[in-house]
Amino acid sequence: MISKLPRWIEYGAFVLAFVAGCINAIGLLGFEHQAVSHLSGTATLFGTSLMGGSLGNSLHLGGVLLSFFLGAAVSGFLLHGATLKLGRHYDTALVIEAMLIFGSFFLLSKGAVYGHYAASAACGMQNALATAYSGAVVRTTHLTGIFTDLGIMLGSVLRGEAFDKRKAILFLLIIIGFIAGGLFGALMFGWVRFQALLVPGCICLTLAFFYRAYSQKHS
Repeated sequence: MISKLPRWIEYGAFVLAFVAGCINAIGLLGFEHQAVSHLSGTATLFGTSLMGGSLGNSLHLGGVLLSFFLGAAVSGFLLHGATLKLGRHYDTALVIEAMLIFGSFFLLSKGAVYGHYAASAACGMQNALATAYSGAVVRTTHLTGIFTDLGIMLGSVLRGEAFDKRKAILFLLIIIGFIAGGLFGALMFGWVRFQALLVPGCICLTLAFFYRAYSQKHS
């Protein structure tokens, strides 16, 4: 339950949403307008490409889908469950995510489309990390579920049910973080192109460091 989670979860969710928004903005601007933090649009493009599209494009879109899936699988292997618990390898997952982001920067700066796969895998890892971080309540790489849950909450309030203020704050922080990350990513891409990916990569490493320190202090 949201009410039982530590208070710092809100801040972590905001930062992770910022990271995802930043990566997605860079993807839309620099990966041939290819979103990488969520898969609905990519899956639609993959489906339409099978009807008369080029084989190379279909394979590329399929690779983006598969990379996201494999990234989530790595997080699932590392974290061993969906309930927040200190001592699990969240720091390891964040470090791997950072390495994938740095790898994406290196590949894309060399003109290699394989960088799309690395960025998608990083987002898949993060989405699974956030799910495990908060009992399958929070996903930080896309906003569809967040807006849906907020709509459900509003409908429940109109029906006379109690308003869950903390859940609403958490969801709003994710929305604000994702939008702010998109704005920041777009600005950075305009200035330094794919070097902008170094920022979310460094943020992931910083989060890993603070989690390790917090975990050791409270273990």
